[in-house]
Amino acid sequence: MDLIIACVFILVFIAVSLVLLAIFQIRVAGIKIKDFYGFIQANQMLDKLARFARRYENMSPQEQIIYLKEAEKIFEAYDKIPTAIWEDQYREYQKVLDAYKNIRVMRWNLKNEDSHKFPKMGN
Repeated sequence: MDLIIACVFILVFIAVSLVLLAIFQIRVAGIKIKDFYGFIQANQMLDKLARFARRYENMSPQEQIIYLKEAEKIFEAYDKIPTAIWEDQYREYQKVLDAYKNIRVMRWNLKNEDSHKFPKMGN
């Protein structure tokens, strides 16, 4: 019985030590824990948006707006983390960024076409 308690204590100590070591390494890298957690969440969303990036031209205007807002959240989270940490996800990040730029340009072009078709009435 004492052996089991000792083993459990040692395992808990090792687990806590590993968590503290990870936190220490994150802080040494100059990253806030909250920013790193946001990066982990953004990384999960990046995978989803990278799949949607292939079909951005077929999105409805509402889907495009949602895509733009989610992509902006990802960009914000990635900006807080050194590039060396997320260089493995660079390809997916670039796909999302390219689709983001293309959607913004498409929406800008549509807005300009509409403003030329329907000029505002001045006094």
